[in-house]
Amino acid sequence: MTVLPTGEQYVLRCADAEAVVVEVGGGLRSYRSGGRDVVDGYGEGEMAGNARGHVLAPWPNRLRDGRYTWDGEEHLTPVSEHETGNAIHGLVRFLPWRVVDRTSDSVRLELLLHPQPGYPWTLRLQVGYELTPAGISVQTTATNEGDVALPYGEGHHPYLAAGAGLHVDDCTLVAPGATRLETDERALPTGAKEVDGTPYDLRAGRLIGDLRIDHCFTDLERDADGLAWVRLTGPDGRGAAVWLDPAYSHLQLFTGDVVPEPRRRQGLAVEPMTCPPNAFATGESVIRLEPGESTTATWGLTPLG
Repeated sequence: MTVLPTGEQYVLRCADAEAVVVEVGGGLRSYRSGGRDVVDGYGEGEMAGNARGHVLAPWPNRLRDGRYTWDGEEHLTPVSEHETGNAIHGLVRFLPWRVVDRTSDSVRLELLLHPQPGYPWTLRLQVGYELTPAGISVQTTATNEGDVALPYGEGHHPYLAAGAGLHVDDCTLVAPGATRLETDERALPTGAKEVDGTPYDLRAGRLIGDLRIDHCFTDLERDADGLAWVRLTGPDGRGAAVWLDPAYSHLQLFTGDVVPEPRRRQGLAVEPMTCPPNAFATGESVIRLEPGESTTATWGLTPLG
């Protein structure tokens, strides 16, 4: 029997919608609703390239040189983005997760991350996906199973589909960030700048056109329920939205400019993050989990039109 690159495939169905969650990486491979793709996913026989659908833990985004200090001790994790010399998107993207429980429209997966060079702590992760008529909700819980405090950050990496035959250039983007983190040649933050009067002010919406985005945003505008929303719509008004609960203080947007053809700019990566890039090095918004302590964050996807 052939073993698929992402292992077991967990199919969720609700009304006319179908989503597939995978064993390897615990991520979302595909999501279709009303006969169209909501996410720009990947095929059953493919690896999840460009972090497509991945869970990003115990840190999201980039970490300079893979180096950081925690409680006075320096740690060095393997560099996984060699062109920039960064460690990127944590340690769990290609590890197998096990099923904790499963129904026809939901699945909850778990991974026990054991101590290793650069991250010498025991971290239990659970990620649950639930498909409803309104969309998908994704809940991630982390628990410190060790006897000393550990650093933690988390994110997810879905790509919203531009639509059949479209690129993100053809789409209108509404995103909630009032502040953008400027970056250096290694895509690491160098400072924060308000988006007012810049092409990156996406709060009222704009046609993406030739705008290139690979930036982290913060100071996210939220609705009465505390949710921040990103909306991507095509010329026909159809599209998708991502919502983030208050646990996600940062949001990375990426127009896919370095994605190899033919997938370049066919999807918009919308990455909820609990902390900014290079957070383990700077300490900004890093969650301190004491022994036995847990933290939970929730985000979701909603079809539009």
